[in-house]
Amino acid sequence: MSGKAIFYALSQKFLDSKEKVPEQAQQVMYYSLAIGHHVGVIDCLKPVLTCPLDDYQAWIAQLPTGDAQRKMAGLLKFGEITLDSSHTRLLHQAFSALGDSDRFVPWSATLLDYLAAIERESALYLMVKRVEA
Repeated sequence: MSGKAIFYALSQKFLDSKEKVPEQAQQVMYYSLAIGHHVGVIDCLKPVLTCPLDDYQAWIAQLPTGDAQRKMAGLLKFGEITLDSSHTRLLHQAFSALGDSDRFVPWSATLLDYLAAIERESALYLMVKRVEA
């Protein structure tokens, strides 16, 4: 399978508005952001990890059969997955168990670092996209 898997991390958010938001509407906008709704908000993502798709498959094939492997394999099926605070413990446990004796150690370390960052700040997330060559 040719192509690559690219992990993108949320780097910033901004309001998509050319006009000043009226004072009365600002509180509604801030509340909607606080509860996770992205009303008029654009998320800016930056690439943090790129893996050849064949290697990505080999990497996730090492995971124990179960939810973590199924989540990561979703990229191959759907072309895109999101990793957020609801996945951190599951994925942290699975990727930590891989140990440090294979060629994917730097990828696992990078992913584990971002999962820890998401644990500290739940508004963060990773978007993983499959890009065909």
